[in-house]
Amino acid sequence: MAFLKTILIILLGYYLLKILARLFAPKIINYAAKKTESHFKQAFEGFEQQSNSYKTDEGEVIINKKSTKRKGDSEKVGEYIDFEELD
Repeated sequence: MAFLKTILIILLGYYLLKILARLFAPKIINYAAKKTESHFKQAFEGFEQQSNSYKTDEGEVIINKKSTKRKGDSEKVGEYIDFEELD
């Protein structure tokens, strides 16, 4: 009898969680969507402010070069080793 009671409690818990998930899932998804939307809006506002500083007239071209090389950096990465095939 205890085995059947345990099975019944597990089944009731499972169906209760299923019902609660159906009720609250749309609210949770809407909350997550609003948070994501606000995050993207904040990110876009920062980009929009940055791009407004580069406003130009139509047809005008501006080239901004940002150099990532430093004085101490060299092009040589490492040693070159020539391997030979052995038979």
